Amino acid sequence: MTRLGALFPCARGYRLAALLAAAFWVAPAFAADLTARDVSALLFKAAPGNRPVLSGKNLQGLDLAGLDFKGADLSKSDLFGADLSGADLSSTNLSGAMLDRVTLIAARLDGANLDNASLMRPSTTATLTPSQGEAISFKSASLKGTKLFGVFAGSNFAGADLTDAISAPLNKTGFIEYIWRTDLSGANLSGAQLTRANMTQTRFSFAVLRDASLHDTILREADLSGAVLTGADLSGADLTGADLSGADVTGANLDGAKLHDAKGLESLKGLALARNFEKTIR
Repeated sequence: MTRLGALFPCARGYRLAALLAAAFWVAPAFAADLTARDVSALLFKAAPGNRPVLSGKNLQGLDLAGLDFKGADLSKSDLFGADLSGADLSSTNLSGAMLDRVTLIAARLDGANLDNASLMRPSTTATLTPSQGEAISFKSASLKGTKLFGVFAGSNFAGADLTDAISAPLNKTGFIEYIWRTDLSGANLSGAQLTRANMTQTRFSFAVLRDASLHDTILREADLSGAVLTGADLSGADLTGADLSGADVTGANLDGAKLHDAKGLESLKGLALARNFEKTIR
């Protein structure tokens, strides 16, 4: 007999004891350190030029949609499941942050520091079909060593640094696996650094990995040197002038990929095992 059972000797008491015990075990171990109102007030009161400090805070599940974070320090914060749709996170410090399962529809993270953050399975669309108005902007953001997995179709990664980032399927999220690979189709990756990034199985179809001005005088090519692109879908991707030195394209789909002036083609690994290389545009 449990201690609670001893306090409630009748049958109804036993049932009550069991319910109380069950409630005790399923109750969340940690609650958010702040409420959404607390965060909003902190951001509102921040003086111009003063970065709000939210580093190391547990902000799980909070509705923070549409907020201007004013370049806040969110390093090592826990934002698991938080709603950040439409939020302005430009120039924020999210290094080492937990961003799994966040809602990022139309969020801006331009110039943000997401080094070594975890961005697994975020909600990026209101429906199953991505739309341009919902696209996320990571322009010039730093995502070095970041783990990202999910749908980022049409997102803006222009000038972003994804050195040593991982977008390969990890299958360790503990959730139902309805997305089997990261989707960067149609994304803007012009001038992005993907050096040594593990992009296994990632979908890059029709992604832009170079950018030209109106008069074609300025070109910013992506750096994929040493990247792992095994099994990736690069069909229709624009890799004009991109650096592919030492990249591994074993099993990758290169159907219609634009490789004009691409660097390092002679050092590509697994080219003999790539699919549709004869259909590339060189």
